[in-house]
Amino acid sequence: MSDCTGFLLEETPPRVPGILEGEIILDQNRYKPICQTFNESRSFMTLYDTTNRNPVFSASKYKGSQGGRPKKKQKNWKIEPQRYENQAGECDYRNNGQQLSRGHLLPSSYAHTQSDKKSTFTLTNAVPQGEQFNQGSWNRMEQCIKCVMDDYCINNNGQVEGFVVIGAQPGNNKLNNRVNIPSMLWSAFCCYSRTEQRWLASAHWGQNIPDGDGYLPTKTLEELHNELTTTGSIFEAFPGTQCPLHTTVTQFYPEYNICSFHYHICHCQYHIFSVYYICPCQYHICPSQYHFSSDDNVISYYQS
Repeated sequence: MSDCTGFLLEETPPRVPGILEGEIILDQNRYKPICQTFNESRSFMTLYDTTNRNPVFSASKYKGSQGGRPKKKQKNWKIEPQRYENQAGECDYRNNGQQLSRGHLLPSSYAHTQSDKKSTFTLTNAVPQGEQFNQGSWNRMEQCIKCVMDDYCINNNGQVEGFVVIGAQPGNNKLNNRVNIPSMLWSAFCCYSRTEQRWLASAHWGQNIPDGDGYLPTKTLEELHNELTTTGSIFEAFPGTQCPLHTTVTQFYPEYNICSFHYHICHCQYHIFSVYYICPCQYHICPSQYHFSSDDNVISYYQS
């Protein structure tokens, strides 16, 4: 792990029960760290399970995102040459009949440059993920947390800087009798916010099943830790750091449902009095002079 620096908060990996404890990989024949590299540039890191042919987690430093998703011809899925015999292949996903897609752990939207985005399209950063889950609640969660990091993860140097760790829990079934189908996916982020003058963190997880148009509840790091801790072995996303265990970033969500600072849809769930906030701005012209109030279960907007 020490050979791939710059992607973990304080260069400290998560504690994963039975796999990675005290910064030591317990079975080094099975679990392999990969410093994901594209065009001779390192972009993020992955701990890969060569038995399940799945990443355990991928981690990266979020520095903002330049440009959109790579064009179709530029985002061909790649393989890791050194792990070819022990990783999933295109043939495993093609016409699988189970409505499973190649689900990114680290999404391309979290990558900084176009080259970094292309680097996320590697099968060592993908798991068999239900198509509806991938395109539905999981995608909305990714967009929401990206908005929060863009606006609030600004360090003391005025730069966007956040840390993300995203993983998958093995399930009991296999794709093409080779690739483990995860039972659930989890995600956590942490950063220092200059504007808030404190550390921020939140976590999400969801079962790898069709979920329609739902949202993943925003949880604390402690709740994620409790969910993934096993008997006699503790899970920690950001061990030994200042990341808060008992708070989330849901207090920022109303801003995104009324008017996104960047004029795009952030998909952060928030409701009060059983009514969801809806942005009143037209044609994506959404200046900060709009405010909201609530009375008798009715949301109203006014200009200052």
